[in-house]
Amino acid sequence: MNDPSKRPNGYPQGLDGPMKAMSPGVVDFLFRQLVAGEPPEDVQWRREGTVLGELQPGAELARRLEETDLESLTPVELFDYVRAAQRLGAWADRLRESAVALYCSPEAPAKPGRHSDASA
Repeated sequence: MNDPSKRPNGYPQGLDGPMKAMSPGVVDFLFRQLVAGEPPEDVQWRREGTVLGELQPGAELARRLEETDLESLTPVELFDYVRAAQRLGAWADRLRESAVALYCSPEAPAKPGRHSDASA
């Protein structure tokens, strides 16, 4: 009777609450960690290269975010993923704002070797 899923109102929010964050990949990982006597956090990925939280915004970060299997991330890794995606989005917004400011500038200098629209 200790199983909350068998008690009435055992999960007040149902399985859409906190239990939803536990994908099958995460459950499998946590089970293997428990059986092996390891901590419930994956530290191996930190040894395999630059972690997402430390990678500078740009094409490499975008590629790594795109290739990541979200279902296999632990909650800590998912949090790092979200933070990295936010940094990448802010970086892209700054690029866009710079380009718009240059486009809208009345004194945009003409680059040598390029023709303006007025001379075409």
